[in-house]
Amino acid sequence: MIPVTENEIRGSFINCSKGEAKRLNLPRDLDSRRWEDLDFLGWRDPMAHERAYLVVERGDGPVGVAFRLTGADNGSRRALCSVCVTSRQGPGVALMVAPRVGKAGREGNTVGLHMCTDFACSLYVRGLKQPEPGGRFAETLTVDEKIKRLEENLHGFLDRLTK
Repeated sequence: MIPVTENEIRGSFINCSKGEAKRLNLPRDLDSRRWEDLDFLGWRDPMAHERAYLVVERGDGPVGVAFRLTGADNGSRRALCSVCVTSRQGPGVALMVAPRVGKAGREGNTVGLHMCTDFACSLYVRGLKQPEPGGRFAETLTVDEKIKRLEENLHGFLDRLTK
């Protein structure tokens, strides 16, 4: 991912108001991120843990999405991330719900995505971070193919969000 600035991040959000984007809490470690290992920027709001944010490179620039995490905890059950296809125990994967773009979102319509709550999908597919045992399935895909699948999964979600 190409490094993004605070202003670029705040200006990228497509499913919240400019005021909401201006007030959201950004990660404090933007300068120290290993951008070359990331396919997106994702973080949880440190002041409101039910809120999460995602910024993805797309066509003309970054696209930001605001999420709410559902309150359901998977307990000891495993769940599969829809983005990186990593299986995680308990709260490691959560259903994140994003308001649709435009009128549909203002009317309360949302799109959900099961995603790793640590937003480390890019690191999991590259083998730079290991989930708990049993979290990655044996696959014949190369790392580049896994990265491509991750990007396609994210872009598919963004397509559903903007329809």
